[in-house]
Amino acid sequence: MISFLRGYVAAVYDGAAVIDVGGVGYEVRIAGETVQRLAAADRDEEVMVYTYTYLREDQIALYGFMSRDDLELFKLLITVSGVGPKGGLALLSVGTADDLRFAIMTGDAKMIARAPGVGKRTAERLILDLRDKVAGMRDAEMLAIAAGGAGAGAGGVSLAEIGAAGAGSGQDDAAAEAVEALTALGYSRAEAAKAVRTCKENAQKEQKELTDTESILKAALRYL
Repeated sequence: MISFLRGYVAAVYDGAAVIDVGGVGYEVRIAGETVQRLAAADRDEEVMVYTYTYLREDQIALYGFMSRDDLELFKLLITVSGVGPKGGLALLSVGTADDLRFAIMTGDAKMIARAPGVGKRTAERLILDLRDKVAGMRDAEMLAIAAGGAGAGAGGVSLAEIGAAGAGSGQDDAAAEAVEALTALGYSRAEAAKAVRTCKENAQKEQKELTDTESILKAALRYL
């Protein structure tokens, strides 16, 4: 098993990259953000690519990711019936790993089905099989933002599931209310959750107050 490659980008082409490790070129299948980051890397810049080794009787293939987080999500995706390594890579091509997690947690089958070769039934199966597992991978803040309020039901993660990590605070309630308002305006729950999370993170970096529903909603609408 090859866990990662550390070397230099020799080439990036459709769906794959070649990583030069000590004079040996390893072809790695890639998608989404990994394609962009490797394509932008200088040829004399050392990169580290986390890999999943796929072994079959007639084939050995490497699938590459720029973070261990993406790799772990990929390994989770391919546990779902009907989603092989090719499908897992396709799923990670429609957005960031966080986008996909939010789509799974919030039941956004439409977003998931945008992946090439992934139909509505597969998207729904993926949500059913992975919602709890994906929720367990995220920290309490992300779960709170993705939640649709207490007792969210099938469309979101209930605040009760977040446990004692502070999910019932006023700030979390305001974020959840902002997500609900955005979905009422026609945005998908995944889009709304991402916008709210990003705006809260940006406000924190800029040391600004963004704690009530109205201010969060306004910032999220500007983001969207």
